[in-house]
Amino acid sequence: MAVYGALDIGGTKIAGALVDPGGRLVVRSSRPTPAREPAEVLLGAVHAVLDDLSAHAAWADLACLGIASAGPVDTVAGTVSPVNIPGWRRFPLVERIRSHPRVPAHVTPVLIGDAVAMTAAEHWLGAARGVDNALCMVVSTGVGGGLVLDGRLHAGRSGNAGHIGHISVDLDGSACPCGARGCVEGLASGTAIAARALAAGWTPPVGSAATAADVAAAARRGDSIARAAYDRAAQALAAGIAATAALVELDLVVIGGGVAQAGDTLFAPLRRWMSRYSVLDFARDLEIVPAELALDAGLIGAAAAASARTAAGTVRSGSAAVPSPPA
Repeated sequence: MAVYGALDIGGTKIAGALVDPGGRLVVRSSRPTPAREPAEVLLGAVHAVLDDLSAHAAWADLACLGIASAGPVDTVAGTVSPVNIPGWRRFPLVERIRSHPRVPAHVTPVLIGDAVAMTAAEHWLGAARGVDNALCMVVSTGVGGGLVLDGRLHAGRSGNAGHIGHISVDLDGSACPCGARGCVEGLASGTAIAARALAAGWTPPVGSAATAADVAAAARRGDSIARAAYDRAAQALAAGIAATAALVELDLVVIGGGVAQAGDTLFAPLRRWMSRYSVLDFARDLEIVPAELALDAGLIGAAAAASARTAAGTVRSGSAAVPSPPA
């Protein structure tokens, strides 16, 4: 049975998997992302995940290899410049992964943005199944997004369409590493939630690195500072989602990633803020749901993109070359 290789590279971890044609993970591996280290150290972590995957017997049936990466990405050039991984700027990731000694000569890696990959997965097998117009978001170390328009994945010319994390929602806000100010990511990412809570006087558990999950746990216990940190994140997300809905008329919003695992701690204030920001008739009462594929969506989407590109080439959507998910 053929298997699809997949990598999902984010600011916190580098994950890999072999995925079967039904979207089920056969084997997986991961390493922490050495996000502040030089480019070659980062690549070493990616290669370590590939080493793990290639040691599995199913690797002999590898048909394709997809790479979902934090962005921006350039799917034409095969390069990545993740905002939260400063060691990679226009890094030739596709070329360097292709050079791994265990990647077969017939396999050309296919690059896709991590949030676009999540969108492909949720549209194929998850919460956006059968939906014609959807925004799918990853809220984690960073904030990313992808779009389904008129029933097709829309990645844009370079693969970055839907990058909602770098919509500015606070004109006088803090500078973002991307170069703008007041970006959604700087207010709503897991990193931002933890930092806001700490700055307001919240005390993390002893021995904890102070994560958004810790803040969520405190919020569920009734901690007012923790709840306020999630409320502020929800407000920023609502502003970005409402702006996107006003532009492209959405039917559904799907939110995944580590921060979304907070459940109603995030979704309850998000829906409340949406009623304040999304007020136009065609955008009002927009349904917002959790991702169904949880933390596997990036891997499944990367596999789907690689499979589609390998089997049928690219499908044109507007000005973009977009891989469609498997049938």
